[in-house]
Amino acid sequence: MGNHQDIGGMVRFNRQKAGLTQVGLANLAGIGKTAVFDIENNKPSVQCDTLKKVLRALNIQITFQSPLMNSYRKTLDEKSPD
Repeated sequence: MGNHQDIGGMVRFNRQKAGLTQVGLANLAGIGKTAVFDIENNKPSVQCDTLKKVLRALNIQITFQSPLMNSYRKTLDEKSPD
């Protein structure tokens, strides 16, 4: 996995910079310590919801990009009620 895609490394870096242990982050995110370990080691079976809890606890935002993203957003705007 390239550095730009190393979610586990990014989580570990942010956790350490925040002065949190794996247990501390797990408690903050409301998950088990094993889940933090699995995320930091890029285990492929980590549930999306668990990852989102950890990212939220570390104040990390996910941004989606694609050549069609503007068209997708436009369809969402058209569907939203006034």
